[in-house]
Amino acid sequence: MIKESVLNTNEASQIFHIEAGDYFIATIKSGSYFRIVDLEGNQAADTLFYNANKPSERYSATDTIREQGNVYLTAGSELRTNENNVMITIEADTCGRHDTLGGACATESNTIRYDLEKRCMHACRDSWMLAIAENPEYGLSKRDISHNINFFMNVPVTEEGGLTFEDGISGAGKYVEMKAQMDIVILISNCPQLNNPCNGYNPTPINLLVLEA
Repeated sequence: MIKESVLNTNEASQIFHIEAGDYFIATIKSGSYFRIVDLEGNQAADTLFYNANKPSERYSATDTIREQGNVYLTAGSELRTNENNVMITIEADTCGRHDTLGGACATESNTIRYDLEKRCMHACRDSWMLAIAENPEYGLSKRDISHNINFFMNVPVTEEGGLTFEDGISGAGKYVEMKAQMDIVILISNCPQLNNPCNGYNPTPINLLVLEA
């Protein structure tokens, strides 16, 4: 569902620029709004969320999909945790839908999907592992890398129940804006993928804006 924001981005307390292939990790306080902006279009922002006060509680695709009865996320969606608590609500969305099923690229999946020679290409799971290694203060480990959301990514479900990775449906300047319903840790890998059409084979930067409660 397309829904424009009513917030004034000139009031953003923080603006972060995340280059393609980079990670971003930060704490966002309960009640704060945050916006992920697809600056050039068709980029994929692979994102994980955690309860900042109890990292074992985290975003759960299973609980979110079950409660909303939809595999896609958009304005009005409630992102739920593995304890079935609402951790984030999507307040505005100018893209239309976001993927919950496609997962994140990894060296292993690059090998299986594309070619043995692709194994050593940079992947989102590499970015997440680097993030938790360089930021131990968040209390995250490899075991905490689980379900993720692919903001702006287009992964249709086929009639046979399979998944396909298609050209993105986002565009330059489109965004998804959310509200934290608890203190959260956000961990983003701005996808470096060069092998599938989710970003037009051309990874590009994104911005993240925070508007404090």
